[in-house]
Amino acid sequence: MNAFIKIGLPWALSLALVFYLGLHLGSNVEKFTTPPSASSVSKKQVDALPKENDRGSLIQVQKSNSTEFVYEKNPAMPPNLQRIMQGGDIVERLGSYLDAVRSMDRSNVKQVVKAFEELPEGYGRHLEMKLLMRSWVNFDPEGALSYASNSLNAKSEKRFGISEALAGWAVRDEKAAIAWAQANHSGQNKGDNPLLVGIVKGLMETDLDAANRLFLSLPTGTARWQASSLLAERFAKQDPQKAIQWAKNYPSDDPRMRETVLGQIGAKLSRQDLEATANWAKSMAPEPGADRVTENLIAQWTGKDPQAVAEWTNNLTNPERKRHAMAELSGRWALTDPVATAEWLNTQPPSPELDPAIANFVSRIQGRNPEGAAGWAQSISDPAMRKEALDRALDAWLQTDPTKAEAWIRQQKE
Repeated sequence: MNAFIKIGLPWALSLALVFYLGLHLGSNVEKFTTPPSASSVSKKQVDALPKENDRGSLIQVQKSNSTEFVYEKNPAMPPNLQRIMQGGDIVERLGSYLDAVRSMDRSNVKQVVKAFEELPEGYGRHLEMKLLMRSWVNFDPEGALSYASNSLNAKSEKRFGISEALAGWAVRDEKAAIAWAQANHSGQNKGDNPLLVGIVKGLMETDLDAANRLFLSLPTGTARWQASSLLAERFAKQDPQKAIQWAKNYPSDDPRMRETVLGQIGAKLSRQDLEATANWAKSMAPEPGADRVTENLIAQWTGKDPQAVAEWTNNLTNPERKRHAMAELSGRWALTDPVATAEWLNTQPPSPELDPAIANFVSRIQGRNPEGAAGWAQSISDPAMRKEALDRALDAWLQTDPTKAEAWIRQQKE
């Protein structure tokens, strides 16, 4: 009896364990081919094997004297999750999917991915994809990026998936994420690397200064422009004054990008804080970026209170800023209230600074009131600008009332 306990019982338990493992693994693995040795399998033969079919995914098992190819069966998704992902309403679906993503680890990653893949492809599952990528990179960033690079729809999902994976990875390991992005950028311009935009996106969620440092290190190009848009959005949401300071600090040695950055902040701030944007625009030194800020301010403000915009414009002391602001205001205001715009223009003393405002006004009203547009065009002091505006007004007039337009033209020549 003692001999059985010491020898027989362990042997029986080992046999049972081997039988169980063989049964369990056998249910998930199907042999495809077992060549006599690894050397007998050419790369061409391996590439010719179907990588995935209804039997599962092809994997390679290396043994001491042979290479065995087997099909590992794809994991089955739990029935309740499958039912919800295929037919549940959006609240129920997202809730169940979120639960699955929260518990995601190396042991169940295939099941969670399968749940994601049950959703229709395209932009409609970007939220679910973001949750998948952000969770996956916590324990296997390279696996998540490999899936995003090789399995997602190249037209509508791949770029977003890679960006979200890199964003999540950057929060945990910035250097590793940057190294992957640099190693996997396949574009002709190695410096202009759009993959780094995803890292900027991740960094700015927890460390805005680090995100800005990476942004400033990017060369001029598409990646820097995309990153600037993300940072402008984040700075504008945090604090208008910090956003303004960030834009003001952008280096002057990159004038085109500086103009873009100033314009981006102007566009975003003018939608959420007109007063702060107006004070900023009024204080700015003349430069192209200041004109972009003024344009965005007036575009937003005119629709709400054009009289206030007119008063603000009248009080500008910088001649260049005032000239540009008057032109923007007359063009915007004339679309909704040409009579009020004309009354405002009549209060302005004639000067070359007023010419662009009158020219914009003429272009706005010439379709509805070509005779009035011709009259306003004649008040432009600059000869070249006057001729251009008058020609446009007369062309519009000749199309709507040629007899009256021709009579007016003859009268001007007498």
